[in-house]
Amino acid sequence: MKNIFTMILAGGKGERLFPLTDQRAKPAVPFGGKYRIIDFTLSNCLNSGLRKIAVLIQYKSHSLDRHIRTGWNILNAELGEYIASIPPQQRISEDWYRGTADAVYQNMFLIDGEHPEFLLILAGDHVYKMNYAEMYHWLIAKSADAVVGAIDIPVQEATRFGVIAVDKDYRITRFDEKPAHPIPLPNDPAHAFASMGIYLFRTKAIREHLIADAREGSAHDFGKNIIPRMIEQGRVYAFKFQDANNKAVKYWRDIGTLDAYWEANMDLVAVDPQFNLYDSGWPIRTYQGQFPPAKFVFAQDFQGGRMGVALDSIVCGGCIVSGGRVQNSIVSPNVRVQDHADVRESILMENVTIGAQSRIRRAIIDKDVTIPPHTEIGYDREADAQRFTVTESGLVVISKGMKLHAAVDPSG
Repeated sequence: MKNIFTMILAGGKGERLFPLTDQRAKPAVPFGGKYRIIDFTLSNCLNSGLRKIAVLIQYKSHSLDRHIRTGWNILNAELGEYIASIPPQQRISEDWYRGTADAVYQNMFLIDGEHPEFLLILAGDHVYKMNYAEMYHWLIAKSADAVVGAIDIPVQEATRFGVIAVDKDYRITRFDEKPAHPIPLPNDPAHAFASMGIYLFRTKAIREHLIADAREGSAHDFGKNIIPRMIEQGRVYAFKFQDANNKAVKYWRDIGTLDAYWEANMDLVAVDPQFNLYDSGWPIRTYQGQFPPAKFVFAQDFQGGRMGVALDSIVCGGCIVSGGRVQNSIVSPNVRVQDHADVRESILMENVTIGAQSRIRRAIIDKDVTIPPHTEIGYDREADAQRFTVTESGLVVISKGMKLHAAVDPSG
């Protein structure tokens, strides 16, 4: 793995996750209470033995850059190991990145400086577990110029992805972006291969294609331009996703919408979640804030009494559930849930306070928001839509740092 240089594309806007991406890039969006989305890709790299990693940042990158510097400064520079965030350098062009391929092309100086035999391109906004060493061994076994990570999904769902057509040896014969009629697998007509946005190249081969693509008026995209051309001119194979999550169903999520984001978080609080955060053999790293242990106070087990409880939930350090109830929810660090407050099926991000007697249901509350006492969110869709973002499914999303006014007491 020492001959592999890794680039993680982490400059995406994530417009469909707005307002969570109003002040941060999509890979920096919190996930699972204590993590950021990019932590899963970076953990895969570390667990796979990769030690030279450049994270290409661009859009509203301050929090992402800070997270990488504080949480991922763990390798030894004296040994040539690093995880570094790289903003646009404008060495080749004064333009911002015009596509995934252009982002790599504009940072060709990094590749030329390392002289790696292989180049691994990853997305920084997917949640999954994968040992990239297995992909490397597949490339060597097939004498391939490039290998594309692929997951088998039902044909009827494949219209939302880049679809890879392969022969019986898994050599790619065609690559179609969101086709109306996906080509199924040769031995399984009910499933098709969807591209995972994971590419492993022989550096010499991809360098030539990136230079040629930069001279053309294309979309400068790996899926739309680079891979189709390489299929015509070289040996390109699909690598069937081998899930390191150790579950019956493969887990790979491109969390592209607010509802998908909420559903992926809610799965984590299930008794047997699809995605396993507790696997000591495949640890997920992140920045660990210096928070005291979570605390649950008041145990007045009588009618009208206060009881601080959290059921079927993830509760992070620094939280105090003070006489309130949390159920089926994700509670991030340093959250306060006050007397007789009731929180259900919600995601509370860092430094959120839920005021006394408030009721919260199916909501995502971003950082640094204080919910005034006696507030109801998630129970009146029309009222919520006047103040907050509400999805088609009725999920309520409150922006980071939003100032809310206390409810008016009708009794005076």
